[in-house]
Amino acid sequence: MKSVLVTGASGNLGITVVEELHQQGYHIVATFSSDKKLGLFSHLSNVDSYVVDVLDADQVTAFLKKLDGHTIEAAVLLVGGFAAGTIHDTNVADLEDMYRLNFLSAFNFVKPLLAQFETQGGGQFVFIGARPALEPEAGKSLTAYSLSKSLIFELANLVNAEGKKKRVSATVIVPSIIDTPPNREAMPDADPSKWVSPQDISKTIAFLLSDTGQSISEPVLKLYNQS
Repeated sequence: MKSVLVTGASGNLGITVVEELHQQGYHIVATFSSDKKLGLFSHLSNVDSYVVDVLDADQVTAFLKKLDGHTIEAAVLLVGGFAAGTIHDTNVADLEDMYRLNFLSAFNFVKPLLAQFETQGGGQFVFIGARPALEPEAGKSLTAYSLSKSLIFELANLVNAEGKKKRVSATVIVPSIIDTPPNREAMPDADPSKWVSPQDISKTIAFLLSDTGQSISEPVLKLYNQS
């Protein structure tokens, strides 16, 4: 049974991803920021849940070393955060917060897992990007967020360059607006049917991890629906 690591498993997207991959027959190693929701997937037989501080590189490395018996073959890195603000409104603390949440939370897993994937003969990374990081007009009011998310695209490029001949790949899924309760509350006048559902993102991730999906060489997949 293929083992997949999912970080941010208790988030609005993470829950759906874990449930979809479990349904597809994967063994899931799910990480949580605290033990408050550690039993969230206790009803699913092939999900192992752990509390990990994804911003602590040493803790992440130690955690991965302790996963005896589980050869992680793919990592779906979902931890992230959001902040609004133009260049004029953004300070160094804002930049550092977004850098840590949106980039370091992924990089801390990529570094040790890349070496592991190369040793075991292959592996996949799946990241979540952001449309404002690709479109300056949309990103200008989300400076810290957009800049931090832009690093995810470059990280994926570097992973693909490093792993090209080692069967290691990285893909960035870019949703427009994800249909979640917080987004509905923040935008009550919007039409959520034009957004992207967590289920669609989860099914896309499942496809990427499938035998057919692994042949995709496009590093960026845009899921915009009608928004």
